[in-house]
Amino acid sequence: MQMDSETVTHNGGCHCRRVRWQVEAPSSVVVWKCNCSNCLMRANTHFIVPSAKFKLMGESQQFLTTYTFGTHTAKHNFCKVCGITSFYLPRSNPDGIAVTVACVDAGTLTHVEIRHFDGQNWEKSYDQTSIASYSKSVDGTPR
Repeated sequence: MQMDSETVTHNGGCHCRRVRWQVEAPSSVVVWKCNCSNCLMRANTHFIVPSAKFKLMGESQQFLTTYTFGTHTAKHNFCKVCGITSFYLPRSNPDGIAVTVACVDAGTLTHVEIRHFDGQNWEKSYDQTSIASYSKSVDGTPR
């Protein structure tokens, strides 16, 4: 559960700033630290929002490429120039966007709660966590 329901606009993107986006989410978020093979190697920690709350800005799409593996459900988008994955479409939430917390511009996040997702035992962790609910809107705001 998010720490508060006040929704703000967060801006962010990749290292070279060719990929830029905006996301509507609370200023206090729950982030997931996953240990699947991909997230572990990238030290990925992300929060999840409904897809409708995420918007790519400007010419960002032309700088993105996608990597998939395993079930090919998750779509790991990364910048063709600097290689940073600032967001992706998670397997756990195909109706949502996973935003890399370190790629959010400074100034809008007030609190981050870290939860762990055991991606090495994906199905069991999916069943035991509430991660699937994080791409659902509650009263018009991200969960």
